[in-house]
Amino acid sequence: MTETAQDLSLPDALAEVYTIGFEWEWDEETDTARGSDFAVYEAFEAAADTAWWFRLWTGNREVDGSEFRFFGTTGSGDYAGFWLVRPGSPITDQPVVYLGSEGQRSVVARDLGDLLWLFAAGYGPAEAVEDRGSIQEPNDAFRALAERHAPGKSRPVEQIVSAARAEFPRFSDYIDAQCR
Repeated sequence: MTETAQDLSLPDALAEVYTIGFEWEWDEETDTARGSDFAVYEAFEAAADTAWWFRLWTGNREVDGSEFRFFGTTGSGDYAGFWLVRPGSPITDQPVVYLGSEGQRSVVARDLGDLLWLFAAGYGPAEAVEDRGSIQEPNDAFRALAERHAPGKSRPVEQIVSAARAEFPRFSDYIDAQCR
């Protein structure tokens, strides 16, 4: 089956995130980063590309990663995407996961609305999961986006991530079971 442009189209809110973009800069003098090292793709990653990467990442030729819809990456090759674990729910209501290039993995948001509030706080998926020594600053453009698409869901980053992890406590076990 061939994917169509419609199959790969991002939800409107993520398409807006793509348009806004993330800022990230390295300060040589202080040896610190500012912002989020994250880029949203223009469209979801194609299934064939996801299968290739997921097989490589897990070391398992029998998996294809079809339970994920990846929509972004970091400069070091970490992935972020929806984990299609809620049957019958729209993609925007699926949890958002982070799979790091060095084997890190975590659920970072319960849904797209929560993810938008992470972005509004200045965090990307990687920064929400691990301390990368970067300075996060709230982003007004992402805040306006979050207020439009997820009104009333604003909470501290720690609460967003801990709620996602609490709802899906076995995500790491699920990934471990697929690795060889």
